[in-house]
Amino acid sequence: MKNDRVLQMLSLAQRAGKVASGEFMTESSVKDGKAFLVVVAADASDNTKKKFRDMCDFYGVPFLIYGSLDSLGHAIGKEFRASLCVTDAGLAGQIEKKATEVV
Repeated sequence: MKNDRVLQMLSLAQRAGKVASGEFMTESSVKDGKAFLVVVAADASDNTKKKFRDMCDFYGVPFLIYGSLDSLGHAIGKEFRASLCVTDAGLAGQIEKKATEVV
């Protein structure tokens, strides 16, 4: 996580209370229009990636495959997370920008 700006920003978003994590919370945030960015771990199942990619396409929410189950969970102080979403537009934009710089 050292020097990984995306994970650092996710950690900051979590501390600010602007992250919903876990499959159920991520899905309901997207459907409620509260999600501004969905992040799915690169090592999540193909089924999980497809589910969230399709859902994000349908609801017009930016979608990002980033990090691992462990690194996403660690960044937000949980065990491991396959999916999470950022519920703040400003933070989501910053995270998305940092992620595209890395790739």
